[in-house]
Amino acid sequence: MTIPEATTMSELIDDCAQLPFALTHPEHPLPAPRAAAPWQVDDQCTRQVEGLTEYGA
Repeated sequence: MTIPEATTMSELIDDCAQLPFALTHPEHPLPAPRAAAPWQVDDQCTRQVEGLTEYGA
């Protein structure tokens, strides 16, 4: 099922009115987010972007 993007403020408000109960009632908060795992840029990642400076990135 595809839901079209809201194109008017009225449609956006209607979409927001359909948010799940847990997101709209602070007395029933969602669990705290988990800490993100640390990440590193390795040589393989670095090689993937070699030459991008030629494109102005």
